[in-house]
Amino acid sequence: MAETKFFESTIKLSPQSQPAGLAFPAKLAFRTFGDVSNPAILLPTCFGGLLEDTLTFLYSTEHGSNPVLPPSKYFIIVVGLLGGGESSSPSNTPAPYHGRNFPRTTYEDNVRFQHALCLSLGVKKLFAYIGFSMGAQQAYHMSALFPDFVEKMVCIAGSARTSWHNWCVIDGLQHILMNSSDFHDGLYTEQASKALQVFDRVYTPWALSQAWFRQKCWEQLGFKTLEEYLDVSCLGSGDANDVLLMLWTWQHGDITLCYPEDSGDLAKTLARIKARCLIMPSSTDQFFSPVDIEEEVKHLKHAEFRCIESVNGHLAGGGYGTKEDTNYQIMEIGQFLSSNGG
Repeated sequence: MAETKFFESTIKLSPQSQPAGLAFPAKLAFRTFGDVSNPAILLPTCFGGLLEDTLTFLYSTEHGSNPVLPPSKYFIIVVGLLGGGESSSPSNTPAPYHGRNFPRTTYEDNVRFQHALCLSLGVKKLFAYIGFSMGAQQAYHMSALFPDFVEKMVCIAGSARTSWHNWCVIDGLQHILMNSSDFHDGLYTEQASKALQVFDRVYTPWALSQAWFRQKCWEQLGFKTLEEYLDVSCLGSGDANDVLLMLWTWQHGDITLCYPEDSGDLAKTLARIKARCLIMPSSTDQFFSPVDIEEEVKHLKHAEFRCIESVNGHLAGGGYGTKEDTNYQIMEIGQFLSSNGG
């Protein structure tokens, strides 16, 4: 198992962060695989994701003897999201920024920190940036903020801007946590397990799809009833303030905010991206609608659109779906990275 390392720096938070422009001492958790002299590929964690389980099907031999991103050929950098529990987060940061006092950080904060990490490692350009969900939104932000730094990007089940429908779903999830009896306005001294369990119970049907429930797919996972599946999968793990921060970051995802002069014109900001792009939504995703994502793709200069046809909703992506879902992503990503001199 690769060692988790930490890149420490005082970062200046973005104008959209709260508080804006704060000089914040932060740690970025990361792992590397392979030799730095090889083409570099960055993989960021997603909502609730950990370094050890982020897109491992792409590079780990545990998923097959010939991964599509062998560390013998590439330099793999896996980085943790601020608020994800491994990088600086409400749950692991000392006073005065512990718990609810942790600043509200944006995707811009994350990718600028990641860019600084890459430079510290001697990486002057990324061959590819590959992300799922919140990781995919980070991919858009890195490619928009540093258009000459990213050669190729792969966005799995994510968007350049969080849609208003997605925003409202996240808003409801936030209120579930904040209004739970054991949350105590973020000042809990014991983990807010009730809040997290209720959160999981509501999050789960959004993460899957209506078709998944119609087809009783829980039976394919070995559960006799839906209730049994929910009882096992909705255990309420993590830290409530961490979850709230990640939700806030997700809710405020919008690459146009990085360029105030674009006045919210998403097409204009998307046109700034120079990277060749592979955009892979899930056909039944209730967070990141493939219809919305296909509209974004129209404004990218160099993009390929490949939809993951699956009943597994948002969880079809990132290795969380069926073997067929994951194999499709492996095939498409492999072809994309190997094309045009890749």
